[in-house]
Amino acid sequence: MSVKTIGFIGLGMMGEPMSACLAAAGFRLYVADADAARVAAVCEGLGASPLTPDVAGELDMLVTMLPNSDIVEKVLLGDGWAERLRAGALVVDMSSSEPVRSRDLAGSLAARHLDYLDAPVSGGVKRAREGSLAILVGGSEVVLEKARPVLEAMGTSILFIGPAGSGHAAKALNNFVSACGLMVTVEALHVARRFGISPEVMTDVLNASSGRSNTSENKVKQFMLSGTFGSGFSLRLMDKDLAIAKSLAGSVGYTLTFGEHGIETWHRAAEKASASTDHTEMYRFLSEDG
Repeated sequence: MSVKTIGFIGLGMMGEPMSACLAAAGFRLYVADADAARVAAVCEGLGASPLTPDVAGELDMLVTMLPNSDIVEKVLLGDGWAERLRAGALVVDMSSSEPVRSRDLAGSLAARHLDYLDAPVSGGVKRAREGSLAILVGGSEVVLEKARPVLEAMGTSILFIGPAGSGHAAKALNNFVSACGLMVTVEALHVARRFGISPEVMTDVLNASSGRSNTSENKVKQFMLSGTFGSGFSLRLMDKDLAIAKSLAGSVGYTLTFGEHGIETWHRAAEKASASTDHTEMYRFLSEDG
């Protein structure tokens, strides 16, 4: 059965543009968020409707785009959304959740005759607006094919990772690599500046050489050296994802060596940061530390 009617819970910096892509693709969309004013604005802007308990039985799919596993589980199990869905409906958690808890959640939903995918995203706000996210999918490949037209409305790279929880594991590990790579890049720029090489020139060196990375290409000049620090992904959220990656390593019995130091460095910065501090401000935090 094809997916036509979607509920979308979580209209934050990523959720709002993702829901806009679904509306533009022609899906019938119901939306919910803790901020009622945001729900009203999105409904008016997209022609969507508020997601209320009385329409839950009409949904083919319910998408969650929420801050963490605690909130996902509260919404689905504590607040009763899973109970309201009809048998055979599909729940897709696109949040950055904890892999082991996602695997357990899949089992809880299966007991209620609901399908489940974990499908976290990578690419940031800009690619969310463009509908060009990378989407990392855990669960059943058969269920993925049911969801594929929906996911393709939001992303251009739909990657099947493995069983339930695998998508969230891959997302945490990707952000672990991204965060540690960002710190190394930033430290190289600060050392270069102290030696007399401008950060702009050193960035050009990295981008022309083997040190090239997503950070050097898409974050340094655009958000760090410009002083705008506006990539759209918070430093504290990255800290949360790094904690997930650390927990994941522990759950499989792997001891991080270099990574442990990087995660701790990031956590110290997060303790100084506000909720709105962009993760590219690590450029400023490491300058202070140095």
